[in-house]
Amino acid sequence: MKNLLPAKVLITALAVALISQSLISTATASTSKGWRYWGYYQAAANSSTWKAAMTGPTVDIADGSVEGWVFTFSNDDIPSTPPSVKPSFKTICGKTKAQAGTKRIGLVVDFGDQSYSPKGEKAKKTIIKCVVTAKESQGIDVLAQEIKLRTADSGLICGLNGYPAKECGVEIQTPINLAKK
Repeated sequence: MKNLLPAKVLITALAVALISQSLISTATASTSKGWRYWGYYQAAANSSTWKAAMTGPTVDIADGSVEGWVFTFSNDDIPSTPPSVKPSFKTICGKTKAQAGTKRIGLVVDFGDQSYSPKGEKAKKTIIKCVVTAKESQGIDVLAQEIKLRTADSGLICGLNGYPAKECGVEIQTPINLAKK
């Protein structure tokens, strides 16, 4: 009999844990929230793959690189998505001649999916440019050379070319088209 009591306690504890987990999962699924914000991606010279930038845009970038910005949504279950345009330096800057004392950087600004645009705003057309900039330019310089920036006091990029008009990295309900079924 001594051994049965710990087993009953263990079974009861497991049942409570499973029920609690089920309730938490159901509540989380029905009230899932995440963030919409400007995501920053990079493709190194000679690369055709976007990589999420793990630093801010105040880093040195090499001639032949591609900088990518995308208005995106993410949460614990849904990762942010890179820009929809492949980071091909050759396609973006192939016709732009190198100039002494400068570097060429591909720039992609993807305004994201309309499903998570702020209410009353329309996602803009993707911008694809070859930026000729000073050798010492960092990612933020490349962006600011071509795009009107709106930032928070913290330095967070809030708006590019007026999109979104007012908000800055807000939490929203998960868009229905992104929610797991």
